[in-house]
Amino acid sequence: MARVALVTGGTRGIGASIAKALKAAGHTVVVCDVVDDQIASFQQETGIAGYNIDVSDYASVEAGVQKIEGEVGPVDILVNNAGITRDGFMHKMDPVKQWGAVIGVNLNSVFNTCRVAAPGMRDRGWGRIISISSMNGQRGQFGQSNYAAAKAGMIGFTKSIAQELANKGVTANVVAPGFILTDMTAAMPQEILDAEVKKIPVGRIGQPEDIAQAVVYLASDQAGFLNGATLSVNGGQYMI
Repeated sequence: MARVALVTGGTRGIGASIAKALKAAGHTVVVCDVVDDQIASFQQETGIAGYNIDVSDYASVEAGVQKIEGEVGPVDILVNNAGITRDGFMHKMDPVKQWGAVIGVNLNSVFNTCRVAAPGMRDRGWGRIISISSMNGQRGQFGQSNYAAAKAGMIGFTKSIAQELANKGVTANVVAPGFILTDMTAAMPQEILDAEVKKIPVGRIGQPEDIAQAVVYLASDQAGFLNGATLSVNGGQYMI
């Protein structure tokens, strides 16, 4: 059944692949971002509508989702993908520009979108909430205490709301990507990429489409008994 899906941070990288895959699966997809040029370019390329929403700001999310639901329809699939990095050693980390910014975009945003979208899902008796965490949220990462904390917090948050929403037909799950080839990782020196591949049992770096297909399944009717789970899509690099 075709439904309306909102993908945050959906104009580039993993988010763009998720949006395209959900559209190919027959859903009506909208994305949000904070860069108007990226939104316009992605909309022109894919035909997927884009909205300027600052997911770290509750009022912006509330107004944005209200606009989407008025123009497109009720959001039944929510993919929390928006994220930033502001790496640094914890003992040197700026409380606002590094810690606060990453927690705001990567974790507070998940509360904001769920708080706005979940009541409608509950009322309609069906919903899928899928949040994109990270392998580094499961294991920690040198120089990424802010990012790892946010991504780990996403997992705990999801386990909690999965219990709260399930009896209304709404599931909440997490996808935790491993090392994925995006514009950022593609710019790394080849020797670093080669070294990373050696750590991955399947022998290759992940593609954004690997994450997208996991999301498509979690968004489906067939995934209705999968709830509160963290699906690690990392080629076996980190197993828990």
